[in-house]
Amino acid sequence: MALAPSLGWAPSLHSPESSSYQIQTGSLKHTLLKKRKTLAYRFSVGGRLSTWPAYASGQAILQNQKPCCSPEGRSKKLASLTIAKPRYLEELESYLRKELQSLDLTKENAQELKLQPYREIFEFFIEDFKTYKPLLSAIKNEYEVTLAHLREKIRSLEPLKAMLVCVSDECTRQIVALQEEEKAEITKLKKEKLYLLKLIDKMEEEKGSLQTQVNMLRKNMAKEYMRYINECDARKLLLADLNEMRNQQLEMSLRQVQDVKGEDLVKVTLALKIARQDLTKAQVELNTMKADYGDVVPRRDFESQEKKYSDLFEKMEVLQKDFDDLQKEYDTLLEIHQETVEERDCFYNKLQQVQRSSTPRPDWAKCAEVISGGPVRWSYLEEGKTSDQLVDVLLEEIGTGLLKEKDSFPGLGKGDKVPVYLRYEGQVKNKKLNKKDVVNIVKEIWKEKVSADLQKGKQSSLPEFFLNYLQKRYGDASAFEWAYTIYENIKLYRSNEAMSLFYDILSGKVDEGLYHGQNQLISNLLKELTASDSSNNGTLMTEQFNLALRAACPLKSNDQIQELIDASRYKAQSTEDFIDYRSLFMEDEEGNAEPFIAKIRSQYASEKQEYLRELRNELGHMPEVKVDDLKTAFGAIDPAIDDLTLDAYICLAFQASKEQWDQTGSLPVDTVVERLLAGDTKRIGPLPEEIYTSLSERGEAEAYNYC
Repeated sequence: MALAPSLGWAPSLHSPESSSYQIQTGSLKHTLLKKRKTLAYRFSVGGRLSTWPAYASGQAILQNQKPCCSPEGRSKKLASLTIAKPRYLEELESYLRKELQSLDLTKENAQELKLQPYREIFEFFIEDFKTYKPLLSAIKNEYEVTLAHLREKIRSLEPLKAMLVCVSDECTRQIVALQEEEKAEITKLKKEKLYLLKLIDKMEEEKGSLQTQVNMLRKNMAKEYMRYINECDARKLLLADLNEMRNQQLEMSLRQVQDVKGEDLVKVTLALKIARQDLTKAQVELNTMKADYGDVVPRRDFESQEKKYSDLFEKMEVLQKDFDDLQKEYDTLLEIHQETVEERDCFYNKLQQVQRSSTPRPDWAKCAEVISGGPVRWSYLEEGKTSDQLVDVLLEEIGTGLLKEKDSFPGLGKGDKVPVYLRYEGQVKNKKLNKKDVVNIVKEIWKEKVSADLQKGKQSSLPEFFLNYLQKRYGDASAFEWAYTIYENIKLYRSNEAMSLFYDILSGKVDEGLYHGQNQLISNLLKELTASDSSNNGTLMTEQFNLALRAACPLKSNDQIQELIDASRYKAQSTEDFIDYRSLFMEDEEGNAEPFIAKIRSQYASEKQEYLRELRNELGHMPEVKVDDLKTAFGAIDPAIDDLTLDAYICLAFQASKEQWDQTGSLPVDTVVERLLAGDTKRIGPLPEEIYTSLSERGEAEAYNYC
C-alpha cells in the first residue's frame, strides 16, 4: 500500500525489520508481569501497526542514556531518536477539531451531532485500511445497530414515561379524594362516638343517683327500725310500770277489804289468787308476743317502703329498657355503617370501571365554528338541550345542507307498501323549502283537516287527506313534488315538535288522537287562565295562576304544578308576583313553543307512561289479555273512567270496533300497551288512594260537624 509509510504503517512479517520487532517483543515479555498489558503490546507490535506512541506528542523516547555523554552528542542522539507523528493522523485530528468547533453543542441532540465527525473519521479508516475493512465495517455496523436499537427503545419508553406521570397524578388525585372522604367519615363517626359516650355517661350518672336514693332509703329504713326498737322497749317499761301499779292497787284493795267489817276473808283470798293467775297468764302471752313479733316492722311502714321500692324498680326497668333500645340502635347503626361502607366501595369500583370505559363528554363549543350563523345561532340552538338533543340538532343542520343540494328525489314506486302520498315513479323535483315554510304548510293542513272532519262528522285518514290537500292546492302534477319535499323535511327536523308529531302521525307510529288531545289540554288551560284574568291585561298573579292551573289540571301533583310555575317565569315579562300568561302560548316562526308548553307536553307524556305502567302492573304476569281483563284493569287503576272513554281505549288496544270484540280473542300484553302508548291515553279521575283519602277526610269533617 502506497500510504503505509506516511500513516505509520508497519512492514510485513517477512522484512528484516520484523525480526527486530519480534526481539523487542520477546524482551518485553520477560519484563512485563501483567498478561493484559503484554497481550495489548504484542498486538500493537507483533501485528502490522506502527509502534509510534500517541501519548508522546512527537517527543523523543530516551533509552539507556549514559551520564557521560556530551551535550552535543546528546542532542544528536536525541534528534535521531525523535519519532514524528504520522501525517495522515495529523490531518485526521485537524479535520476532527474543525468539525467539532463548527458544531452547536447547545442543542438537545448535541451528542448525536458530536458523534457524526467521529463516525466520518472511522469511515476514513475503513476506506483507507483495505486489509481491515471487513472487520472495521462489521464493528461499525454492530455499533450502528446497537445505537438504533437503543434509540428505538428510548423512543418507545418516552410515551410510557408520560403515561406513567399521568397515571401517577390520577392515582394521587384519587388517593387525596379518598382520604378526604375517609376524613369526613371518620369525623362523623367520632362525633357519633362522643355522642354515645356522653349518653353512656348520662346513664351512669342516673344509675349512680338511683343507687344513692336506694342507699338513703336503706338508711331511713334503719332509722325507722331503731325507732321501732326504742318504742318497743318503752312499751315493755310501760307494761312493767302498769303491772307494778296494779299490784299496788291490789294491795291497797286488800287492805281496804280487811278494814271492811263483815267481809269474807276466804272470798278475798280466792279473788286474789284468781287475779294472780290471770296476771301470770297475761304475762306469758305478753312474753310470747314479744318473742314472736319483736323484729317485725309495722305494716304501715312496710307498705310505704314497698311502694317506694316498686316505684324505683319501675324507673330502673324503664331506664334499662331505654338503654337496651339505645344499644340496639347503636348496633343497627354500626351495621348500616358497615353496609354503607361496602356499598361505597362497590360504587367506587363501578365508578372506576365506568370512567375507564366511558368516553369523554364532547366539546359542543366547537360546533359554533361550523354551524351557519356562528356562535350566536349555536348558543340559541344548544340552550337547554341534552347531548342527545344536540346530536339531533347537528344532524338537522347537516341534513339541511344536504337537502338543499339535492335537485330531485327518487320515486319510491307505486307498490302497496309505499304510502299513498309517495306513490310515484321516476325523479321528483325538490322544491327546496325552508323550515318556516314547512311549518306553515303543516299548520294549514291540520287546520283544513279539523274543519273537514267536523263537516263530515268523522275522522279521515291523514295520509289520504295530505295527498288530497296538495292536489287541490298545487295540482296533480306538482302534488308529489310537494309531498316528497315536505316528507323529507319533517323526517329530518326531529327536534321541532310540530314537524315531529306530524311525521309520526303521517307514518302511522302515533295515533292522531294524540295531537288533538294535546291541543285540547292546551286550549282548556288557556281558557281557564283567560277566565281568571278579570282585568284582561294578559297577566295574572302567581296565586291566581296557581289556582287556574289546578282548576284546568286537577290531577297534577304539587311538584308538577311547581314545575309549570317555574317554566312560566322563563319569559322576561314574567316576575315572581305577576306572570304574562299570554306570551307562554306563543310560537316562533319555525313553530317552536315556549318552555311552558314544552313542559306541559313532557308532563303529558310522562303521565301517560305512568298510567300505562300501573295498567301493566295491574295485569300482572298474564302473557295475554282479553277484553274483559283489560276492562277490569282499567276499572281498578282508574275508577272514574266513563264507558265511552273505556270503549275507545279498548278499540285502540285491539284495533277493532265494539261489534268485533267477541271475535278478537286475546293479545299479548306488550302489544296492548304499545298500542295504548301510541294513542291519546290518559287518566280520567284521581288515583284510588286519593279517592279514599278524600272520602275519609270528608267523613271526618261531617262527623266533626255532627258533633
